[in-house]
Amino acid sequence: MLRRRVGSTALAAARYFSAGTEAKPALKDGAVTRSAPEAGGGDTLGKRLLSLVYSKRSAVIAIRKWKEEGHKVQKYQLNRVVRELRKLKRYKHALEICEWMNIEDDIKLQSGDYAVHLDLIAKVRGLSSAEKYFEDLPDRLKGQPTCTALLHTYVQHKESSKAKALMDKMSECGFLKNPLPYNHLLSLYISNGQLEEVPGVILELKKNVSPDVFTYNLWLTACASQSDVETAEKVFLELKKAKIEPDWVTYSTLTGLYIKNSLLEKAAFTVKEMEKRVSRKVRGAYSSLITLHSNMGNKDEEFEEAETLYSEWESVSPTGDSRIPNLLLATYINKNQMETAENFFDRMVQRGIKPGYTTWELLTWGYLKQKQLDKILDCFKKAVGSVKKWDPDEKIIREVFRILEEQGHVEGAEQLLVSLRKAGHVNTEVYNLLLRTYAKAGKMPLIVSERMKKDKVPLDDETHNLIKLTSKMRVSDVSSCLS
Repeated sequence: MLRRRVGSTALAAARYFSAGTEAKPALKDGAVTRSAPEAGGGDTLGKRLLSLVYSKRSAVIAIRKWKEEGHKVQKYQLNRVVRELRKLKRYKHALEICEWMNIEDDIKLQSGDYAVHLDLIAKVRGLSSAEKYFEDLPDRLKGQPTCTALLHTYVQHKESSKAKALMDKMSECGFLKNPLPYNHLLSLYISNGQLEEVPGVILELKKNVSPDVFTYNLWLTACASQSDVETAEKVFLELKKAKIEPDWVTYSTLTGLYIKNSLLEKAAFTVKEMEKRVSRKVRGAYSSLITLHSNMGNKDEEFEEAETLYSEWESVSPTGDSRIPNLLLATYINKNQMETAENFFDRMVQRGIKPGYTTWELLTWGYLKQKQLDKILDCFKKAVGSVKKWDPDEKIIREVFRILEEQGHVEGAEQLLVSLRKAGHVNTEVYNLLLRTYAKAGKMPLIVSERMKKDKVPLDDETHNLIKLTSKMRVSDVSSCLS
């Protein structure tokens, strides 16, 4: 038995646990269902639970009310709802449903249910609570499913030592009967940059089980991180010899590696193979394809392919997610095609795609290249205003101020200061950049010392020198910009 308290996951392994290997518990009559939550036009428990958009609303109250109305509550229905809620990342309500099932005497839980419960506790309440839940389980439930769920939690929290200790215990108990635990450990080492550990894990895996496509994809990712083309090609050849079908992730990883090493003919072949395996509904695949085509050197035909792929994605995707169109927008801007970028931005908006921070930041950089100050300031203001808490980008702040100083645009400098203040980012450097703009324009700013005091920003030697320098200049007429 396992002792008490045994001590950023790669995309493929994370998906493998959260969806691909999720338990499908048996019903009381032995049937198993894989269908989606209840469809149709009538009222159902599934529809009620999925309609609880706000986290403060209680899934338990909804279930109780359903029962009070004389309806039956069946385990398979709740399992399906939990599965959908996890896909939607609405973990709190999913956990509430699991906890309700746990206390109901007429609902018989299986080991897979406890694994899902543990995973949800980790997501909602943290690692310590998940460990406590595992410790409190009866020994008979500390089997492969719950151990794998705990391992997955350690991977997500980048707990290498705890993950390794748990793997050792799982090995002692004979729980390493499939590649999933090894894939979790591989993803942890790759995300932590512990690439030297990868060969040992692969070797240990092969002693006990056969690698699957996720194993090979992770192995290829490790090769790509080291720009090791030779080993990557050997890994791919081994995959083919094992008669495992490569997926789009396999070819995406190889293509990225080839592009990185300027092996564009090989990249052109693998990206075509990737295209054959891409599902229209997989956003990540389209994102990867567009990025790869955009990075294929200066080949116009490759970029045209990226545009075609985006049009395909646009035609089938109902989402307002800006991440994929941002890839194409960035490419237009990097190619100094601002008119095309503007037209593409208009197309995004017309399609109902809401611009996010990255969109506005990209446009800011594009207009910086053209020194279009009004558009620079407008896009920058919208960028910092699009997020609840802005993580300051000092590089873009300095670049905007550089253009303002170059043109002696004191009105714009004051507008930028207002935007930065609203974003909670004013400091001595920002005020010095403002003062340099005034000095370049030959103008004297108003009450700078008082404004800095109000903003609780200290003056340094440069500040004092700039104030002294500009005090001899003519008074500025931009008082309307002051806040």
